[in-house]
Amino acid sequence: MVKKAVPFIALAALLVFPLVVKSDYYQHLMILVLMWVVIGSAWNLIAGYTGQVSFGDAAFFGTGAYTAGLLVTKLGWSAWWGLFFGGITAVLIAMPFGWICFRLRGAYFALATLALNEIMRHIATIWEKLTYGMLGILIVQTFASKLPYYYISLALAVISLITVRLVMRSKYGYYFLSIREDQDAAESMGINTHHYKMISLVIAAALTGVAGALYMNYMGFIDPHVVFSLHDISIMAILVGIVGGVGTQYGPAVGAFIMVAVQELFRTGGYGLISKLAKASGSETIISLSEFITKAHVMGFGILVVVAILFLPNGVVGDWNKITRLVLQKKIKGG
Repeated sequence: MVKKAVPFIALAALLVFPLVVKSDYYQHLMILVLMWVVIGSAWNLIAGYTGQVSFGDAAFFGTGAYTAGLLVTKLGWSAWWGLFFGGITAVLIAMPFGWICFRLRGAYFALATLALNEIMRHIATIWEKLTYGMLGILIVQTFASKLPYYYISLALAVISLITVRLVMRSKYGYYFLSIREDQDAAESMGINTHHYKMISLVIAAALTGVAGALYMNYMGFIDPHVVFSLHDISIMAILVGIVGGVGTQYGPAVGAFIMVAVQELFRTGGYGLISKLAKASGSETIISLSEFITKAHVMGFGILVVVAILFLPNGVVGDWNKITRLVLQKKIKGG
């Protein structure tokens, strides 16, 4: 009963969060967390449940973001229509790609998704008449307050988690898991693995495209290197899944919280503590350390993944029972 109540308690806390915490900075971080819940859930469906490791999230995310931006600049529509059309255009990119590349397996498919990222980034950079190239797209944000963006992000995060849950509880979920566990065995039982991998990819691409459209509406500016970034989007999506728990229902939500917190920890130099210490002490060593830490988030991500693989191979959610046992054992020994 307690486990079943945890998601509802977490949702209640998230609903009241911006009413209690008025800081724009922390509301901004929570909006990013909720956006990553959507992206992480999408990656978890295709990679965690269906077993098709993908580096292609940036391609779908960027497509959704550019769809929202182009609706404004080319058609004069509201960028919020991008939440609908962004998912559709991401699916239109995913379908021909999946139809061709799902004949590849393992590392070959992963490399194909990596190539898709670069193709989409170069198209957005070169096709200046449509995308404005490296100038990017700038739109006027709809709301001055972060509150509407927060609740829209929360709604999309909840919808993404529920969508993945419903899919995995349907017959499609059983087919996805069978493909993940043994594709050859699934095919020998008459399962059309190519067809069901396509379904998984379409759902994942749609969710990621919606997240990209949300980003365009919230940030108000995009360019090819921002929304088609391999590291900032695709790798981050994988880390959210690995740290939270691959193939677990709430792993992407937990992973999103952890990864955004770690990213911000490095970006701000320990949330400004190291910078303040450096200024107060005047020490050149501490000042240099502060500058290094603010640029070392990639190294921090790497260390976090190594630690997760060594000690929590199933992620925080997947190894939650293991974590609680270790904590209880320490309490008993300490007592």
